[in-house]
Amino acid sequence: MRPVIRQLDDASINRIAAGEVVERPASAVKELVENAIDAGARRVEIEIADGGKTLIRITDDGCGMTGDELPLALSRHATSKIDGSDLLNIHSFGFRGEALPSLGAVGRLTIQSRAQGFEAVELSVEGGEKSALKPCALNGGTVVTLRDLFFATPARLKFLRSDRAEMMAISDVIKRLAMAEPSVGFILRDVSGGKDRVTFRVEPETGDLFDALRGRLGRVMGGEFTENALAIDAEREGFHLTGYAALPTYSRGTAVAQHLFVNGRPVRDKMLIGALRGAYQDFLSRERHPAVALFVDCDPHKVDVNVHPAKSEVRFRDPGVVRGLIVSALRHGLAEAGHRASTTVAGATLGAMQPEPMQPRVYQMDRPSPSARLASYQAQAPGFSDLSDSYSGRVFEPDTPAPEQPALEGLPLGAARGQVHENYIIAQTETGIVLVDQHAAHERLVYEKLKNQMAQNGVAAQALLIPEVVELSPDETASILAVSDELTKMGLTLEPFGGSAIAVRETPAILGEVNAKALILDILDELSDLGQSQLVLEKIEAILSRVACHGSIRSGRRMRAEEMNALLREMEATPHSGQCNHGRPTYVELKLSDIERLFGRT
Repeated sequence: MRPVIRQLDDASINRIAAGEVVERPASAVKELVENAIDAGARRVEIEIADGGKTLIRITDDGCGMTGDELPLALSRHATSKIDGSDLLNIHSFGFRGEALPSLGAVGRLTIQSRAQGFEAVELSVEGGEKSALKPCALNGGTVVTLRDLFFATPARLKFLRSDRAEMMAISDVIKRLAMAEPSVGFILRDVSGGKDRVTFRVEPETGDLFDALRGRLGRVMGGEFTENALAIDAEREGFHLTGYAALPTYSRGTAVAQHLFVNGRPVRDKMLIGALRGAYQDFLSRERHPAVALFVDCDPHKVDVNVHPAKSEVRFRDPGVVRGLIVSALRHGLAEAGHRASTTVAGATLGAMQPEPMQPRVYQMDRPSPSARLASYQAQAPGFSDLSDSYSGRVFEPDTPAPEQPALEGLPLGAARGQVHENYIIAQTETGIVLVDQHAAHERLVYEKLKNQMAQNGVAAQALLIPEVVELSPDETASILAVSDELTKMGLTLEPFGGSAIAVRETPAILGEVNAKALILDILDELSDLGQSQLVLEKIEAILSRVACHGSIRSGRRMRAEEMNALLREMEATPHSGQCNHGRPTYVELKLSDIERLFGRT
């Protein structure tokens, strides 16, 4: 039987559109809150019941709608955000005009709105059927109430997760929009079971761009993030990158702390995530993920946001420029951080130290003055007063004269005071102590030297006696030859060999014997997945890392005082020395106040 083409009715069309736009309650919340922000709202309140399955209510103080506009807003492809003449010149979150009619097709939707100078009006839609327009009581702005989501398409309800999981998804959406709009206040309430519980609240931020953004990120991502994050501000060829990127030692086991925005829109874009990974690849192992909140701003004509039903992906006209901007800006910021490591390292160290249970303190003597301490020492065993010097541990042999101790002023990592277990250096700073893993620290220093040498001298290539011919598909050949110049800089030289084959003539000498076909196929996989490949560079840097490991100071080696102090000074002068080649810290700093708290002195 021949299939017959027929026109679907409006109700079916809206339900199909809802299937694309409204995947779950969080999708509905996203569309409605974005509408509120586009309406100029400064405060948005979200009320949720049963994970959004039974109630979603969005209240805003935006510009509102008139009685003439409200029925039109519930028609498909009716919007105030574009005029249709230029679909790339988009400056708002929404622009398709699909959200409200789609929600009205799958739920019970009620909208109350009042524009300045007009009376408040109310309109309801249930299963795609509109009610008559009627007056209501409202001071201003808009209230959108969505009840019984997917009641018209009950099969969709079976695919929803638990109320708790759906509420977490809604909270994630609100937090991302809160980061995108620091000047807007948000309140998220869980009103399930007749209760009223505020689960997230942020007030509008004030101040300049970075101050407002830093304040908002601190409230959304936590104070530890902003304390351990670097401000990023860079431009290239019409693209402006701002935001904050955390130190490598403040990394996560998953990518949940990666927040990327394009022209203020939260996105999850493979190219941007790949650029982020490329920027941190030299500091983190593959199972660790950086924490960032980065904003890419550009002329709307340079990016297409209309490539995904939920507008969560974008397409740049020149993705190479954006990727290069992200990688160079982040690497420059991390290099300027020098030897700095995350403050959470010290917190974890203190947390691992469990003091013995103490009786309630009756009387605690204040810290004695140096003169009182000296008199106390002299009254005890002979020779004990030797410990009254500015150092309490010896870093020299008893039969050798004590080396001159460097002053602590201006030395971030302090002066070496001792070595324990032939692996850890103890240094004293002006405000506390520093514990250094001598092997990890020196490994990073050697690695940075090897990288600088490679950057100056280039990657040495070894010519193959017999070029290896690799058969590929025509598309694969075009892809690999398009990046052949970049691969040549890494020591991998390719040439076309007729048809769809390529010939590998040179490979990086540092890699030794290479399976050229496997390497080419791996590069093609990365090009297909991310649009660019850093595989050869990663392999070369992995070799350099192993060389640095074998060429660094070994654990178990005793070091003289001057060697330890020289290592500390070199760490202070070398970028990225605060973490080893795998993102682990090379040192831990403990403040004197923290140490005193361990001993109950505070």
